[in-house]
Amino acid sequence: NYFSAPRYYCVETICAPCGVVLAWRKFAKAEGVAKILKFLEDVYPDSASHPSYIAIDKGCALLKHIVRQGHWIAWEPTTHIIVDSYHYINHRVTDHLCRTWCNPAPLNGDAPNLVVVANDKQGNPYYKWAFNTQACEQLNAWIGGFQTVLN
Repeated sequence: NYFSAPRYYCVETICAPCGVVLAWRKFAKAEGVAKILKFLEDVYPDSASHPSYIAIDKGCALLKHIVRQGHWIAWEPTTHIIVDSYHYINHRVTDHLCRTWCNPAPLNGDAPNLVVVANDKQGNPYYKWAFNTQACEQLNAWIGGFQTVLN
């Protein structure tokens, strides 16, 4: 039976920063950027529905694919595609596109919704995350405990 759970490579989810699952899709055989883009375009069919941010482990690869396929015109005015903070530390420091366009914590003022200034107990300012870019990763870790039941 092709539709049995072990035949699928993964279940890709779109989560709000609070962890609520907004959409999900089973991916057979691989989770390539072309499939991810198709999933995003199905969930967000027009610019009015596009989210302000998409945080994904393959953010820089997805951004490159969107540009190469000519879809950047539709996404650029509305959406920042970033790498979630968990995976960003493993991306190359020398990857200019990733560091410039997909940084989950830019300190140059480009994305004030991602990083805010807070004060510690002594009143000293410091930067902190404005919202959770790892919501889907946290969901994956939690749901992994149910893998035997779900298979």
